[in-house]
Amino acid sequence: MSKAEKYLLAALGALVVLAVGVIVFGQQLLPSGSEAPQDLEPGDIETMAARVIDVVEEGTIDAGPGISHPYQILLLLVEEGSLAGQEIEVSEGTVNVINQERLFRRNDRVYLERVVGLEWDRYYISDFIRTGPIVAIALLFVLLVALVGRGRGLRSLAGTVMSMGVLFLFVLPTIESGHLPLLPGVSCGPVAASVLGSTLVLGATTYLIYGWSGKAHAAVFGMIVCLVLTAALASQFIGLSRLSGLTSDESFALAYELGEEMDFRGLVLAGMIIGALGVLDDACVGQASTVFELANANRDLGWAELFRRGLNVGRDHIAALVNTLLLAYVGASLPLIVMFTIYSEPLWRRLNREPIAEEIVRTLVGSIGLVLAVPITSVIAALMARRALERDAQARAAGDVPGGL
Repeated sequence: MSKAEKYLLAALGALVVLAVGVIVFGQQLLPSGSEAPQDLEPGDIETMAARVIDVVEEGTIDAGPGISHPYQILLLLVEEGSLAGQEIEVSEGTVNVINQERLFRRNDRVYLERVVGLEWDRYYISDFIRTGPIVAIALLFVLLVALVGRGRGLRSLAGTVMSMGVLFLFVLPTIESGHLPLLPGVSCGPVAASVLGSTLVLGATTYLIYGWSGKAHAAVFGMIVCLVLTAALASQFIGLSRLSGLTSDESFALAYELGEEMDFRGLVLAGMIIGALGVLDDACVGQASTVFELANANRDLGWAELFRRGLNVGRDHIAALVNTLLLAYVGASLPLIVMFTIYSEPLWRRLNREPIAEEIVRTLVGSIGLVLAVPITSVIAALMARRALERDAQARAAGDVPGGL
């Protein structure tokens, strides 16, 4: 194991210790955001961590012919915030609609929302506190990647951290403000932010995982070309399909907070670009690796033959990845799709609805980008591999130790 990998392993070990501490000691190691606010006014909302200490009452409410849903009356102990230490009684299912999975048990930890009123406050539970299970599954993922992938697995984890850093420290702040973080005078829309961020992610993670090599160069160049083509294609079809970007509760919330300053159509395009990034990474790295391995196996192959053989392998890769991409998008939007199937209207009318149309365009644009990635990366890798073989042959002829591909 190299020194760099040892440092990465030590850093991951520190993260594991920190995560275990979070699980053992709950929220104490992480800021909860529920410190007692000052000078609350009517209409203000305070979020407080609380624990269910008793289920006072529960039953079923009839909501109409053949329709019913459960309800509960819960006693909560507030753990943080302005009412820390107080007991609050809250009703669930009497005003809102809940199901069996939403029912609470003793010792469940929840987020309690306090809506300040003129005469009295209103309380409701917004959600479970899920920090422990999320950290646990993250730890399991890190452990398995480190054990199975070893050095390359550790580098891939570091690349994932870098990707998240670029997303949360560059792409999202740029989309929100409309300007580059370090250059406030330079305007930057969602599309430009996503393309720039994706390029940073591609370069940093690919070189971190695969090193400074011809294979990595070919993969990065192929990904950048495919990314630009995918962005241009997505932009055209978002315009032709007249997608507005206002299809979810989150988009309406953004419209309320940011108003007309937010480019929602650009936000949809940015999501398509970032969503296609992962599958483009897979396809381009796979093709570059295939072509360079073919070149190493038979150094007499010309670039055209390398391209042809690499393309043959890539066709099988396309079949698997397109199916994977389709299933990933369908799975992510399955509740939406199921909701539309319950209405009795023609199929084409359902497909024409904007939430469904947006997912169709997203899936097809990502799939087209994936299909283009195979020949584009193959030809780039074939040319670069052929050039590397020629340099290697010249080095052998000069008596130098060949550096390989």
